[in-house]
Amino acid sequence: MSPDKMVRMANQIATFFKTQPGADAADKVASHLRDFWEPGMRSQLRAHVAAGGEGLDPVVVAAADRLG
Repeated sequence: MSPDKMVRMANQIATFFKTQPGADAADKVASHLRDFWEPGMRSQLRAHVAAGGEGLDPVVVAAADRLG
């Protein structure tokens, strides 16, 4: 997947979960990514974060750190 598309999709997920009541949006984003993104997509996201995370919402960056 193109990096731009991945960033856009991840940020959309973060935007949604930031509007939901409850504890931690990053935990909810990480859970969503585990449930719905293929392992390769999660690896691509972690690599993008490791390279600086350009364009990513801070909630996505925190969620990526929780993916393990």
